[in-house]
Amino acid sequence: MKVFISRDIPAVGVDLLRQVGHDVTVWQVDRPMTPEELTEHSLQHDALLCMFSDSIDKVFLNACKHLKVITQFAVGFDNIDVEEATRLKIPIGNTPDVLSNATADVAFLLMLVASRKAFYLHKSIAKGDWSFFRPKAHLGMELTGKTLGIFGLGRIGMEMAKRCKGAYNMDIMYCNRSRNHSAEQQLAAKKVKFHELLAKSDVVSVHCSLSEETKGIFNKSAFHQMKRTAIFINTARGLIHNEKDLIDALEERIIWGAGLDVTNPEPMKRDNPLLSMENVAILPHIGSSTIEARNAMATLCAENIIHGLRGERLPHIINPDVYQ
Repeated sequence: MKVFISRDIPAVGVDLLRQVGHDVTVWQVDRPMTPEELTEHSLQHDALLCMFSDSIDKVFLNACKHLKVITQFAVGFDNIDVEEATRLKIPIGNTPDVLSNATADVAFLLMLVASRKAFYLHKSIAKGDWSFFRPKAHLGMELTGKTLGIFGLGRIGMEMAKRCKGAYNMDIMYCNRSRNHSAEQQLAAKKVKFHELLAKSDVVSVHCSLSEETKGIFNKSAFHQMKRTAIFINTARGLIHNEKDLIDALEERIIWGAGLDVTNPEPMKRDNPLLSMENVAILPHIGSSTIEARNAMATLCAENIIHGLRGERLPHIINPDVYQ
């Protein structure tokens, strides 16, 4: 059958699809597809491997309701109208688990470089600002024994907690809908309410999914409940924090620093004030950007498509109700 891939992905996924006999077409233009282009190409194929930036909305799904399977090259899927896909009996897949370590590494990195103002100080060398020793200049903070607050203690949050506990013996607290018994047993993590997480954490790290409940939850009110010495880390979704409120909180020294792998909006504009702040670290959404993670994502996507085109249950299914 015919498979369309909306962005150039690691060869391991394409090769796997071709090895089982599928005809694979990959979008080779170095830019995202327009909705019209995505629809036009999908109409000529039996399966779609899409990106998080592709809008798989009700209009697209009804235009391409012939598709036997759609799989997303990501864990998150808030760009997909899952309810409509289920109604149309289109199984939707994603790539869970394989990017947990890579994304946790980025969260840990951002925490560390924000705490020591590393990105800002690196840029100061290029500007010629490295002159003489000043005992009170560019002071960062140590992380040993501090408290880490995880908002959304799933797989990625758990990996972040393990790193912080192992490297800095940080106390772990978390805010979740349900208890994470594994974290409580392994890391002595404590489940708390949102307001307590904000008030007691030295580092607040966001690892939840984006939903109507979490959209914009880190706003002016939330930042004002945090410690003035707190660092805010977000590697989940940019829409979970209100960026103007974050900028204000940092400029007014309501919180101490921030590290972001996701921004609101994306991509971030080059004149965003966050980029020039001493105690802020920004990365261009590279959470899963390792060879290992991207190869594994491509493999999972290929496996989803292979099963879907056989009429079998997807091994990594978002909408299991499609089979009822």
